[in-house]
Amino acid sequence: MNARNAEGEAVRANVSRREFIRVGATGLGAIGALGALPAAARGEAARVGRPRAVGPIRVVQTTGALRHAERPALAWSPAGNGPPGEITLFPERRAQEVLGFGAALTDAACYTVDQLPAGARAELFHELYHPSEMAFSVGRTCIGSSDYSTVAYSYDDSPTPDPELKNFSIAHDRKWILPMLRQARAVNPDLWLLSSPWSPPGWMKDKNSLLGGTVRRRYLANYADYFTRFVKAYASEGVAINSVTSQNEVDTDQDSRMPQCTWPQEIEVEFVGKHLGPAFAKAGLATKIWLIDHNYNLWGRALAELQDDDVRRYADGIAWHGYLGSPEEMTRVHDAYPGKHAYWTEGGPDITAPDYQTDWTKWAGTFTGIMRNWARCIIAWNVALDEHGKPNIGPFPCGGVVTIHSATKQITRSGQYWAFAHFSRHVKRGAHVFQSTGSVEGVAHVAFQNPDGSRVLVLANGAKGAVQSRISLGDASVQLSLPTDSVTTLDWPSQA
Repeated sequence: MNARNAEGEAVRANVSRREFIRVGATGLGAIGALGALPAAARGEAARVGRPRAVGPIRVVQTTGALRHAERPALAWSPAGNGPPGEITLFPERRAQEVLGFGAALTDAACYTVDQLPAGARAELFHELYHPSEMAFSVGRTCIGSSDYSTVAYSYDDSPTPDPELKNFSIAHDRKWILPMLRQARAVNPDLWLLSSPWSPPGWMKDKNSLLGGTVRRRYLANYADYFTRFVKAYASEGVAINSVTSQNEVDTDQDSRMPQCTWPQEIEVEFVGKHLGPAFAKAGLATKIWLIDHNYNLWGRALAELQDDDVRRYADGIAWHGYLGSPEEMTRVHDAYPGKHAYWTEGGPDITAPDYQTDWTKWAGTFTGIMRNWARCIIAWNVALDEHGKPNIGPFPCGGVVTIHSATKQITRSGQYWAFAHFSRHVKRGAHVFQSTGSVEGVAHVAFQNPDGSRVLVLANGAKGAVQSRISLGDASVQLSLPTDSVTTLDWPSQA
């Protein structure tokens, strides 16, 4: 039995970044988003007759000492009158297409993984990225440094303004970032990479520093060139970048305590519509542009920016964080602009929290709310950090999806890891979320149909006790018990 499987058999004794998780908001409170089927959803939900439920139901569960463990299979029975706590599935009412699940490969994360012996690193990457394992298929990199870096840097740290970018270089990233990205892509060639900047080069900003401040408008065209050079430089290193955001967390500079930049709405509109979009088009880059890369409560900003014709032309969608607001705000934006996609791009556990390794139900509830509100992907914060949440040059304590002990190199898996397992091991790229209705106290749920027709239902029971539930699909149903503090995934084949 390898270390991962051993960990899956027993509890390891030993919540979100800036503690943002709100299970009520992201779990039960989100049921209405798909349950009510807004007008845009009704337009996408083609009724083609109720498909039959066929085949045995595979059951995997995380609870107590179990980690993504196989449980006895269930079987569909003829539907009867449902008890309280019934969840009804409507696969013919489809919502968004899934891009995938994964985590950020920051400078700090890549450094941490690079410290593993080659064999252990290959084993971890196989576990995380191989399609037969965790199957992480999306990831996030940084354009220059973030707070989770070994040092603060950009790709043009000139002591004087350098608008022609004569000093542009990605040399720092050749040490461990690019090798780790290539290794992850070798394991999963379909890995989608988003890249986000925390700060432009200091000379482009009013403070002449990477730490806080605001970009000078006169350098926006040069900054678009900087992005273009970055994408091309990475491509020349064998790492294609699939999408970028114009700025991480647009409305904060983190009190100038870390690489960051305030990015006013009018600046983002001008930058994307007049500079970055045209620059990518001129260079023939297929890299997509996502806006805002910050909290749900900026939904009004998203609506305002998408009113601009040029922004709509070049922006593929909105990148969201969950530190403030509720995921239903993503549905507000989707309903106004159904052609623009939602992507969830940051959130990670607190390494100092006592439930770092066991908060799977909280994270699964959060993921459920995200997917019920039109997000196409979930990208956690750092894929790996050490036991102190380092390297870190910023003020906030975080943990990785996994922890790699700096001395022993022992790998510990977080509660977030086990929540991800119930999604990413079952839901494939190209799957669609479909409607599931029913309010079961303490239980969050979301359903998917994979490209091969198989179906997946994830249930997170955050209630204080076990819950009896009945799942209904067309003329069939099944009953099951959900233990307290549990995540359960059901998957089964389908025949229309």
